[in-house]
Amino acid sequence: MNLLDIVEQIEKVDPEFQDRVSPRRAAIKNITSFGSKIAVAALPFALGTLLKKAYADTAPTAVTDVLNFALTLEYLESQFYDTGIKTSGLVPAADTAYIQSIRNDEDLHVTFLQGAITSLGGTPVPITNFTFDFTAGGTAAGPTNNGPFKTVFSDYQTFLAVAETFEDTGVRAYKGQAPNLLGNAVLTYALDIHAVEARHASAVRYLRTTKYGASVMPWINSTSANSNDTGISLVDGNYAGATPENTTMQGGVDITKLPSATGSSTSFTTAAAAFDEPLTKDEILALLIPAFIQSA
Repeated sequence: MNLLDIVEQIEKVDPEFQDRVSPRRAAIKNITSFGSKIAVAALPFALGTLLKKAYADTAPTAVTDVLNFALTLEYLESQFYDTGIKTSGLVPAADTAYIQSIRNDEDLHVTFLQGAITSLGGTPVPITNFTFDFTAGGTAAGPTNNGPFKTVFSDYQTFLAVAETFEDTGVRAYKGQAPNLLGNAVLTYALDIHAVEARHASAVRYLRTTKYGASVMPWINSTSANSNDTGISLVDGNYAGATPENTTMQGGVDITKLPSATGSSTSFTTAAAAFDEPLTKDEILALLIPAFIQSA
């Protein structure tokens, strides 16, 4: 990723950005000339400093709030996969590379978000603020670890189904926060993570379908009333929301009324599956708190 490209994109939506950062532009060029490893390591901090100085009069409190929300979700996923990997006998040897790769991505997302929040003048919410109950049995008083998914770390198929739910929900969460990051270069990084979460979802769905016979597609299958194809009715809400995954309306247009490639009308399944819908922060928190996430 080229930082200068990001700066140019910001200039398109903020005509004053050039005047704000022009004295620092040469410095950014110098950063990228030190070598790829140094440049990549310095990039988040250089960008954070640049934005903090350029927008000193408009402190990005809302942006850091969004990033802390994302960080909380990444903590959840990182801890989930880390526990799965470390649970002896849970993940088959043939699938270890998949699950470890996802876990490693989530760990990097945590590290990056912590650095981004700090560089923007915010304080990353510490993981010690939370306890997690991956059995979905949490209460306001704390985790019970005896919820409907109590076999999540003893039965691999339950683990994968819960993983699919987390990943699908994560994709919708990042999409839901995109409007709150418009006009801020952080949006670029949020979309980078969003795309990786979508690939995680496809990877888990691939494992469930090709190896274990689950009736799921690499994408959310919208043939059901609520588009929940995980096989777990308890997570219907993760596929619902103000704009559910099975909607066929986009921008006021009913996609089923559009002609398909064959010239006929587009089916409900095709129309719904062709688009992915967001979930709001409040909708996400209602799904995860206190069932999966509780305050420590």
